[in-house]
Amino acid sequence: MQQIYFDNGSTSFPKAPGVGEAIASLIERGAYNINRGGYEGAYEVADMVLDTREQLCSLFHFGPSSHVVFTPSITYSLNYIIKGLLRPGDHVIVSSMEHNGMMRPLVQMADRGVAFDVAQADRQGVLDPQRVEDLIRPNTRAVMMLHASNLCGTMLPIAEVGQICARHGLVFVVDTAQTAGVFPIDMEQLHIDALCFTGHKGLRGPQGIGGFLLREELAGQIDPLISGGTGSRSDSERMPDFMPDRFEAGTMNLPGIAGLHAALQYLKEYGMENIARQELAICQRFLDGAQQLPNTRVVGKLDTDKRAAIVSLDFEKMDNAEVAFLLSDRYGVMTRCGLHCAPRAHQTLGTFPQGTVRFSFSHHNTPEEVDICLEGLRQILSQG
Repeated sequence: MQQIYFDNGSTSFPKAPGVGEAIASLIERGAYNINRGGYEGAYEVADMVLDTREQLCSLFHFGPSSHVVFTPSITYSLNYIIKGLLRPGDHVIVSSMEHNGMMRPLVQMADRGVAFDVAQADRQGVLDPQRVEDLIRPNTRAVMMLHASNLCGTMLPIAEVGQICARHGLVFVVDTAQTAGVFPIDMEQLHIDALCFTGHKGLRGPQGIGGFLLREELAGQIDPLISGGTGSRSDSERMPDFMPDRFEAGTMNLPGIAGLHAALQYLKEYGMENIARQELAICQRFLDGAQQLPNTRVVGKLDTDKRAAIVSLDFEKMDNAEVAFLLSDRYGVMTRCGLHCAPRAHQTLGTFPQGTVRFSFSHHNTPEEVDICLEGLRQILSQG
């Protein structure tokens, strides 16, 4: 049976060409540690890491490369920013579409005296930026939000919110988990102060590598969440105050960075605009067919304007988990069913507590795969 992968919102598959080879090459030919070894092999790995930072600067229109910090994932990145920046008495604004990668750290900080308000999106996940501005208080420190919903794909208005933050002198933090590598993100134009990314979704690198890009004036305001050896300032028991060492304690995931380096090279060669065009064409084909399914609610928007290639369906007369299982078992279609680590978003969209079945596409998917999936759904629903 053909296997059809429609779970790219969880992690991309297949990975970009060259990712596996880059990881294997580093491990087999010389997985030397940087900032420790004073020999040629270590310097070569250090050059690769620096080049990866510069690739990310180019992708996000940012500089300097010293302010690109690598972490194990975007969840770690958000924790670094949220827990390192906020202090008791601070106030934060988020959207009602956030992932638990944002919300759980914020709820922890609320127990420590940080307040937050939620700007409510509508039933399609669309957020009026005025709702953000209306929530600003004298003690508001930051606005933190994702770029596109991991549940329904709707994009949030980060350009308008960035302007609001610039006018009011607020820190703007953006979670790009579902958009980086597919849609252009210009930190300068969007007034983004801290951009958090993951390497294994739209960037098509391996799991276990992520990071954040941090404006120079903000770096000194964030306390390091993790402390330890950096290979620099080894005469001191305090963390270095310079970047990126301030936030990169311990041994880095060098195989992960090598894989990300290869993925970013592929992205540059293939063209982000080509990826976005192909993904959204596949997404629209699926949306058109899904609207014809019986007893099925397409959650969120019905077109591909201002959205990522993610669609959620709620089956009104069958259990969503059963539909997802039968799709996999009978037709080889891999999806994700449940609440997608985003309970507040599901409440916003009216799909809590039952959740949805999520279909998330990549440019590797084909129209034929979409048609197989839709026919499978028609068969399952007709028998249910």
